[in-house]
Amino acid sequence: MSLAHHKPVTLFDQFNDEINRYLLSRRSTAANQEHDWTPAVDIHEEDNRYLLTADIPGVHRSDVEITLEDGVLTVKGERKPETGAAKEGFRRRERVYGTFLRQFNLPDTVDTANISAKAEDGVLKIEIPKQEKLQPKKITVS
Repeated sequence: MSLAHHKPVTLFDQFNDEINRYLLSRRSTAANQEHDWTPAVDIHEEDNRYLLTADIPGVHRSDVEITLEDGVLTVKGERKPETGAAKEGFRRRERVYGTFLRQFNLPDTVDTANISAKAEDGVLKIEIPKQEKLQPKKITVS
């Protein structure tokens, strides 16, 4: 004879589970309204630059937009579904299509005028050169 632990489900437990499920679905829906997928990104710091590398397979370089505003680097774009691909007949679809958005706060020591980017073989590389930090300037009173 085996013993089984019995925990009766209370009305409060049911209510709590339903609220958690509702809040989780609302949060994921709100997040998906802004973007459909998130590319993986590596940020490597070297002596004279930062190198940001993002995996964006299937994204054409013309579908990527990089902006810099108020010290925030924004990378957004879209992976479009293959044209002519039949929607029927799929047994499994795991690749995600749609928009993506990533934002990065840059330090004060970057040279914003010389940021460059290139996309090759499904990898986006953004080179962010460093500059010396501006030193405080002492102004004499005359």
